[in-house]
Amino acid sequence: MSLAPRLALTTALALFAAASSAEDRSGEEVFNCTCIVCHGSGYLHAPRLGDGKRWGKLVKEGLDDLVPAALKGQRAMPPKGGNPRLSDLEVARAVVYMANAGGGAFAEPGADDARRWRDLAERKGRR
Repeated sequence: MSLAPRLALTTALALFAAASSAEDRSGEEVFNCTCIVCHGSGYLHAPRLGDGKRWGKLVKEGLDDLVPAALKGQRAMPPKGGNPRLSDLEVARAVVYMANAGGGAFAEPGADDARRWRDLAERKGRR
């Protein structure tokens, strides 16, 4: 990614990262404070919220791939969407929210799920 898009992404994410990190935020709340920067607009080719075609492919991969990728970062997406204040559970909730808006039918994740996905992310050594 060239310097200009990185700078724009970093600046935009810094503005959204000011929210507190109380682990009680829903996936929708996390989407609206962090993920919307890219997944709301398709910035840097991020799948847009509600795009069933793009999310359908990701939903088939499953949460054991999607959540660890969001936790550690993948391609142009930084770890935790660029908001290090998010808990792993909040990130998982946001992933489930976006995946379900794109055609998935995943259940609300819990703390045990988030711990398992963090372990998977570390073992897979993404990024």
